[in-house]
Amino acid sequence: MKNLLILLSGLVLFINTGCSQNLKNTKNKNNNFTVAFYNVENLFDTINSPNTWDEEFTPKSKKKWNSKKYFKKINDIGKVISSINNKFPDIVGLCEIENRNVLKDLVQTKALQKEKYKIIHEDSHDVRGIDVALLYNPKEFEYISHKKIEINYKKEPKYKTRDILYVKGLASKTDTLHIFVNHWKSRGGGQKETEYKRIAIAKVLRENIDNILLSNKEAKIIVIGDLNDEPTDKSVRNTLGASNKINDNATLFNLMYNLDSLGVGTHSYKGKWNMLDNMIVSKSLINSKTGYRVQNNTAYIFNDDFILYYNAKTGTKTPNRTYGGSHYFGGYSDHLPVYFILTK
Repeated sequence: MKNLLILLSGLVLFINTGCSQNLKNTKNKNNNFTVAFYNVENLFDTINSPNTWDEEFTPKSKKKWNSKKYFKKINDIGKVISSINNKFPDIVGLCEIENRNVLKDLVQTKALQKEKYKIIHEDSHDVRGIDVALLYNPKEFEYISHKKIEINYKKEPKYKTRDILYVKGLASKTDTLHIFVNHWKSRGGGQKETEYKRIAIAKVLRENIDNILLSNKEAKIIVIGDLNDEPTDKSVRNTLGASNKINDNATLFNLMYNLDSLGVGTHSYKGKWNMLDNMIVSKSLINSKTGYRVQNNTAYIFNDDFILYYNAKTGTKTPNRTYGGSHYFGGYSDHLPVYFILTK
């Protein structure tokens, strides 16, 4: 038992410190394609929009959000994206984005401007005005189409939340990818009390996935996002049907499932790591004999020291966030980015 604990501790240490750093220049050698996702923690501009509840991110609010803080965060996020897998990801899903203007500022940062990322974004009906978006490198990903999938709750027809962004495109001129970018209902108000809303979103997502698979059972589907539930929670494992097993009855594989079982995560709450940011693929990207498939059948957490906060009292590291309530920490985000690599 003691040896087993030592082995597990070593695996956790490896995942937390090494697996996001040992993949340099794989794209150039193997024509690999990197998919990333990042919850950027309230990337708001400083302008008060009359149509949303964004007042807390204005210069007159308790947060005293201003241009200096805004552009620091924009440049910080650009630095993180450019550092994932020690290169630029080919596509990057984002959430907690206020509008298209902040995305325009982001792709023009010093860290990202040479990559010439293109933007896919739609305004949602979220009351705070935060959306999901996708950035892509047009040299590696050819845009075909996109749409937003609206979420409605039967019990609360007037409740507004984030849409799912669906993007269809061609990776490296060979593989058609179907990408769903998500930011499901938060656990605010209680995990169990709000679970039915995440289950409802999972049902909508599953219906859209099934429609694609009905036309092509070998379709290459990617689901990325902050689901506000972990791989073993009902909405993800049961309703969406994403686990760590691929068989005749399973169509979706959660790349974060096995990492979650080791006790690591992408978000820290009250000293406990949670795997809220999920990366899920169809089985055609696991066992494909032609075109792209997921390298090592796993995803990775990007956790370089520069985006972490070290607590000297506890000896622990957590995401270096921008705010804690109204207190400005000046960090990057309260979530860690995740990514996986497609290889041929």
